[in-house]
Amino acid sequence: MFEPAPNPNCHICQGYGFSLSSRGEYSFAKICSCIPTCTLCNGKGTRTLIINNEKRTGRCRCQKLPDRILLFNNACIPAAQGANTFQNFMRVNTGTILAAKSCTTWLQKYITEPEKRGLILSGQVGRGKTHLLISIIRSLIFDRGERVRFIEFSRLLATLRDGFSKGDSNQELMHDLCTVPVLAIDELGKGRLTSWELSVIDDIISGRYNAKGIILATTNYKWGPPAGGHETVNLAENFSAQSLGDRVGERVFSRLQEMCYFAPIQGEDFRAKKTQRLL
Repeated sequence: MFEPAPNPNCHICQGYGFSLSSRGEYSFAKICSCIPTCTLCNGKGTRTLIINNEKRTGRCRCQKLPDRILLFNNACIPAAQGANTFQNFMRVNTGTILAAKSCTTWLQKYITEPEKRGLILSGQVGRGKTHLLISIIRSLIFDRGERVRFIEFSRLLATLRDGFSKGDSNQELMHDLCTVPVLAIDELGKGRLTSWELSVIDDIISGRYNAKGIILATTNYKWGPPAGGHETVNLAENFSAQSLGDRVGERVFSRLQEMCYFAPIQGEDFRAKKTQRLL
C-alpha cells in the first residue's frame, strides 16, 4: 500500500509505518524508522521525469504515507484513543462481533455506494463505540486518504462557550465542522439540552446536510424519534428511557435518518472488565 513498504515485523510500528505518541491531549503520529529511504527520489520527496520530451517534476509516491500521517495528526483524535484499530478491538461475545462487522460493512458501502451515508453507533456506555469509531477513522485516513475531524460533543460545547466568553465568534471552527468531508462526533446527545446546545447541534447537522457531508457518531441513546414525535428538551440524561431523537430534537433526528445508517452496539461494559481490586 505504501512505498517504500514498512517492515511488517517492526516492533515499533507493528507494520503500520508510523508510531504514536501524545501531543497535548491529541494523538500524534510520525513516520517509523523502519521505512527505508525511497530509491526513486533518494528521499527528496519529488521526482523529475521526461514525458513526451518535456521535463516534469512532481511529488514522489513515497509521500503518500507522510501525507496520510498529516491527515491523522489534523483529525484531533484523543491521545488515549489513537491506537484503536479493528485488529485490537475485543470481540468477546456475539454483540461485539456483530458491532465490528457492522463497521466493516459500512466501510465497504462507503467505498462502493455512489451516494454515501454516515453511520451512528448506538449503545450503552463501555461497549466499545468510541474504539470502533476511531478504527473507522483510521481506515478512512490511512486506506483512503480522507480528511476527517473528530470531536467529543461536550468538549465542543465547552470550547464554544469559552470562545463566546472571550468575544470570539467561533465562525472558523463551526465552518470547519460543517465543511470537513467526514465529521466524527463522539457522544452525540450528551449535555443539558439547553436551547443554545440544541441550536449548536442543529447548526452542525443542518450545515452538513446542506453540504452533503458525512457524519459518523456514537451515542449512548437508543436509535429512535422523539417521544410523541416532537422535541423534548431540558431532560436529565436517562439512557434507558430516552431516545436519540429525544436528545437532539425532531428536526435533527429526521435529517440523521436520511444521512446515516445506524448500528446497535451490544455486549458487556469493557471498562468494568478492566477494574482490578487493589487489596
